[in-house]
Amino acid sequence: MKFPLLTAIWLGGAVLAGAQDKPASAQPAPQLAPNQQAFLNLPQEQRERFVKHIQEANRLFRDKRIFETLSELDKADAIFKESPESLNLRGSCYVEFRAFDKAMEAFRAAEKLSPGNPSIRFNIGEVLFVRHQWQEAHDVFGEVLKVLPKQRDDSFARLIEYKILLCKLRLNKKEEAVALAGKYDPLEDDSPFYYYAQAALAYESKNTLKAEEWLAIASRVFRNPAALASWQDTLIEFGYIKSFYGE
Repeated sequence: MKFPLLTAIWLGGAVLAGAQDKPASAQPAPQLAPNQQAFLNLPQEQRERFVKHIQEANRLFRDKRIFETLSELDKADAIFKESPESLNLRGSCYVEFRAFDKAMEAFRAAEKLSPGNPSIRFNIGEVLFVRHQWQEAHDVFGEVLKVLPKQRDDSFARLIEYKILLCKLRLNKKEEAVALAGKYDPLEDDSPFYYYAQAALAYESKNTLKAEEWLAIASRVFRNPAALASWQDTLIEFGYIKSFYGE
């Protein structure tokens, strides 16, 4: 399963704050959380080593080298344990192993250190989704959508809306799902949302042939398989299509 891992901003802000002197005219800095202050209290050399381990862990995770990722996280945790970034990435590693209980434990711990962080909240929603806890997943994804920064590339927001649409189907809110499926014009929206939404409605109506036609259209429009990977994984987790690797 491919989690669209988001990078939290806590660590970068803390390192930056510790590395720069404030101009005399600068506004007072926002109040730091206890774990942020504790990180800044570390010697600079330890902070720098911690950052390098987290950066390397993220690189390894992107390459799907999960055991090596966990090894780097262990090294980072030996320096500083109260990092939401480390816990968030550790939870994502557990998801790759489908150890969802351990993943949720890590995400919840990260959330305590960084409340309301959309990266962490999204990952919590993903675990709820793969556990088929449809109402809880629906609500968490809705929360994330509200606080997600507006960007020129809204493909990630569209993916979240797609997951919400699927939750609505399982919650017997088909009219809401149909309305959401038609929210965007495929000629104006630069994401696979429309095609995958139509495929989901076709699958739900037991029209497998029509659903596969919509997926084939999406493959022709978005020729890069990477652009469709998360959408395809979502359909696999939802149960409409089977994984190449079996159950």
